[in-house]
Amino acid sequence: MNSSPTRRRRTTRLAAAVACAVSVAGLITAVAPAANAVSTAQFKGVNWADPRDNYAADEVVPSGLSKTDSYRTTYAKASAVIGEFRAELGANTVRLPINPATVNGPFWNSYTGVIDAAAAKGFKVILAYWESPVPSKDGKIDDAAAFDRMWNRVTSKYARNGAVYFEPMNEPFGYSSQEWRDIAAQWLATYPQVKRNRVFIGGIKYSEDVKPVCADARLNGTYLALHQYGFWHQDWTDPQQWEDDLRARIGTCASRTVLDEFGASMTTGLNYNGPVNGSNEIAYIQAVTDTLRDLGMGSVYWPGLRTGDTYSLTTLQGTGTNLSLTVTNPTGLNRLRWGWGGGVGNN
Repeated sequence: MNSSPTRRRRTTRLAAAVACAVSVAGLITAVAPAANAVSTAQFKGVNWADPRDNYAADEVVPSGLSKTDSYRTTYAKASAVIGEFRAELGANTVRLPINPATVNGPFWNSYTGVIDAAAAKGFKVILAYWESPVPSKDGKIDDAAAFDRMWNRVTSKYARNGAVYFEPMNEPFGYSSQEWRDIAAQWLATYPQVKRNRVFIGGIKYSEDVKPVCADARLNGTYLALHQYGFWHQDWTDPQQWEDDLRARIGTCASRTVLDEFGASMTTGLNYNGPVNGSNEIAYIQAVTDTLRDLGMGSVYWPGLRTGDTYSLTTLQGTGTNLSLTVTNPTGLNRLRWGWGGGVGNN
């Protein structure tokens, strides 16, 4: 997530690609593409985020977890939360943050408990890299060598685990379209052991437009990660404006695209199944979920759980490993499920 009305948050081999991304285009064009992904409706997910919004110089710690917890405790906590995501929300996918501090240091030994617990629950797990805000959040990979070590370690452990998916970077807004596509293609060339249908390549800029990525043959066979938020156009109160905007960002690539970040206020009492009545957020959520349903696209709501976030679809209760979730807005959940192909719409 790149900003909001109340907050802003959002190798050695790859290092060469980052430093001279354009120059490697010819080399990586030769990578043979796998078959195109053909559907995304199976992804019914939520983001589980750090209270600081995942942009962190140190370890990212999703709400309810602790850096001091052992693998066993982390697994138990995550198992409880993931179970609630399924029982309370109907989700089958969770998107989790990673960064070099999380993966390259000792916390990785515990953090893998989250991934393992989710996979054991039958969830799809999307691991996405967030940059550090120190010294600045610039939409670029902070340290290519550390980035490379991170993905080496992650793919070494999970490349053969079919429940785990890989998103090389969240919101690469610091790169031009060509630079980002070159980096993404080099990532695929660097990790050929990862099947392309388990990779999410973000759209350009704030993951806001997937059409250039979709058109790049070097990235064939991957899923495409798209973001859209209502606060991007706070004066839009007509659902048609939002539908037109979302369809323009997708183009003809719906069969490969997952909207893996979208969200609106869930703790302010809005009725997302009611009349719009001039509400930017109601218009946005109704249009997005209608469009997702119509196109048969998967989505990952931001966030399913993030303490202190007005967009959070749940709040966390309990202590220790005895954790449960409470839904913050039943109509928001209803719209999410509607977008997933179930539920009841606003008619």
